[in-house]
Amino acid sequence: MNWSRGVGGGGAIDLVMDLNHRGFMEALGWLEHHFPAGGAAQSIEPAFQTSLQLPSANPQNLWRVQAYLNNQRRLPQALIEPLLASGRIHADSRANAVFLLLDQSHHPVGAELRGTTNRSWRGMAPGSQKDGGFFEIGPASGSAIILCESAIDALSCRALHPQYRCISTAGARPNPRWLPSLFKEAVEIFCGFDADPTGDAMAQAMIRLHPSIQRLRPSNKDWNDLLKSR
Repeated sequence: MNWSRGVGGGGAIDLVMDLNHRGFMEALGWLEHHFPAGGAAQSIEPAFQTSLQLPSANPQNLWRVQAYLNNQRRLPQALIEPLLASGRIHADSRANAVFLLLDQSHHPVGAELRGTTNRSWRGMAPGSQKDGGFFEIGPASGSAIILCESAIDALSCRALHPQYRCISTAGARPNPRWLPSLFKEAVEIFCGFDADPTGDAMAQAMIRLHPSIQRLRPSNKDWNDLLKSR
């Protein structure tokens, strides 16, 4: 997030574009040069990891999160009510919406955060392990999977396609460490990244690494925009 310019919330490509003052294709080329696709199959662990600091639930702010999801994001109440009741979505002390990332044992390993006030903001809880788990909604196994860029998009995609299991990759990432394990659980896997240059590039990179994955491109910029348009 570039606070001085009031922009951000994207991934590695947006970071390189901002810091190096490059266009999209130049930034993509820079990343491919420094992080070649051959190394993308293995997750890169940072030398130092911050311990997970999950925001504590604040029930007094839950109404704001619920209003944000219902009114601004147009997510059906019937869809989010079970997630709020189970604590997989909750409000923190700053009225941020907190979407828990769970590992295979259903233990929290991180969280996606969304601001619910007039100032648009998104981020991750400090110490979140994106490769350790994910936010999901839908059947645990036996159904097709759609991979989305965020928890909001996963929820929106599920509202539009209730027969699918929708999973957030917490950013447009072509090869999360947990991705290969999903091939044992799903009949089909679709990459539902955003319909923009970053989403398209990362979807192509994912399909190069995992050719059985198919592209499912939202007809609007992302799944939430598509949901709101309807």
